[in-house]
Amino acid sequence: MKSAFGFSNVIVTLCLLLTLGASPADALAQTSNRPRVSKPTPTPARSPAPTPNPNPTTKLPDVSPQPCAPTGTGCDPRLPRILSEIRPKIDTILNNPLLARGRIGVKIEWIGKDAVIYSHNSDKYFMPASNMKSYTVAAALEALTPNFRFVTGVYSVSKPDSNGILLGDLVVYGRGDPSISSSFFDGDDYKGIDALAERIVEAGVKQINGSIIGDETYFTTEPIPYGWEWDDLQWYYGAEISPLSINDNSVRLRILPGSPGMACAVDISPVNRQFRVINNCLTMPGESRRQIRVRKKLDENVVEIAGTMPEKDTGYVGNITVSRPANIFLEILKQRLQLKGVMVKGQTRAVNLDERNGIRFSTANLTEIASLESPPLGLIAEKTMKPSQNLYTELILRVLGEERGDKTDLEKTSAQKGIEVVQKLLRKAGAEPESVVQYDGSGLSRHNLITPDSAVSLYTYMNRSAHALMWRNSLTVGGVDGTLKNRFKGTSAEANARGKTGTIDQVSALSGYVTAKSGEAFVFSILTNNIPNSRLRVNTIDEIVVLLANLDTRENAK
Repeated sequence: MKSAFGFSNVIVTLCLLLTLGASPADALAQTSNRPRVSKPTPTPARSPAPTPNPNPTTKLPDVSPQPCAPTGTGCDPRLPRILSEIRPKIDTILNNPLLARGRIGVKIEWIGKDAVIYSHNSDKYFMPASNMKSYTVAAALEALTPNFRFVTGVYSVSKPDSNGILLGDLVVYGRGDPSISSSFFDGDDYKGIDALAERIVEAGVKQINGSIIGDETYFTTEPIPYGWEWDDLQWYYGAEISPLSINDNSVRLRILPGSPGMACAVDISPVNRQFRVINNCLTMPGESRRQIRVRKKLDENVVEIAGTMPEKDTGYVGNITVSRPANIFLEILKQRLQLKGVMVKGQTRAVNLDERNGIRFSTANLTEIASLESPPLGLIAEKTMKPSQNLYTELILRVLGEERGDKTDLEKTSAQKGIEVVQKLLRKAGAEPESVVQYDGSGLSRHNLITPDSAVSLYTYMNRSAHALMWRNSLTVGGVDGTLKNRFKGTSAEANARGKTGTIDQVSALSGYVTAKSGEAFVFSILTNNIPNSRLRVNTIDEIVVLLANLDTRENAK
């Protein structure tokens, strides 16, 4: 297929000098070992999203809270003491000379007291990275409810006859289910697709005389969102988006040493015929340093491996994205059906809107053979937010648009309709209309912009939502799980602070909740941009959160 960028032979020139066997990561807030590529990002062949207005009609100044007035809605006698203790300390953190060339936005509010504890650049735009997921997932929980289930349907011209024979094609209609994945089945690549195969067998199908067709027309959006950098598209966190997704639309690449002087051993799982490997990796004698380069063609399932690996190396494992993942979905489905005794006489083929001349799939003249429901959205939200899973968020955004978006405007894409639903939630939450500029669901696009004010408004609203418990359960917990698992260890924020992280080049973010020692609960958003030192960014954020967690305003506090 043609890529979203319209060129077919460009190679993603990412080089991994992998000495410790770590797989690359970015959007999941893991440390990346790959160097940045200096080539410019090509312009996608599609209309860009609206340009943000740099001069919002309503500009909020930083808030300088005053001591509690008798009629104030945030009146609490502890407020002056909290302000006198917190504000100078946060000022000191932010005045670090190493931060001078970067940008930091902070907003902290006292939950339930309508009191702003601290505000710095809180009405300014910041690139949010994966903090963008908060907006998408919150809107989905509100508009779809935590009980919503994604459905994959299976159709044909008629039910199987008395001998179990389907006379025509079997059409699998994908509707964006992210759960047909090893991530939902303890790493098993086949259990998710087996569940669909079992439904087909249970419907009495023993033989398919036609082909297995995968219909991708549920989404009207390009498979690569606008603003994703092309050097991210090799790895799982830049996975292509399809309503027929499987195993996070990536494959597991494993490279092991062979005999000295011989080629390295390479395998891809799950096994499929879509991927081709060009292996120029050589096994070296002794304990030399591993030097491997892994490159995948941008719009082809071709992986080139070069370099050397010492004979005693433990091997490399990485997750590579799949071009046109629906084709692998169908190939594996056919394999699993055949293992269950179903004869398939035809081939497998995916069709999208372009291939159907813009005509979306209709079930009007077809019979439903089987269907598969996902786990509830509440669980999928956890699987999305805690590890910061980009693909799941993009699927959620598009399904949100198709299920709850404007159905009258046929020019809008699934993603655009989803973004409009997010904007409706922001208006409910009291966020300024122009405080969020959204280009994708996950935050991988460098064009997204949010303000700390909007994040605090969102988190405050969700804290009192009817779905607040599911929302809070979706957030990563400091020192416990997800992208905060290794942060706040041994501090009062451990098993206390919870929220959503964000990490891309020169950006770190954290928005969420934390409770002080003396019982005050705070909602906060801390966004850092234009700071190359990732450790400095994270330490700055964590210092502020720990400061809040350590706060003790009790009279007998020491």
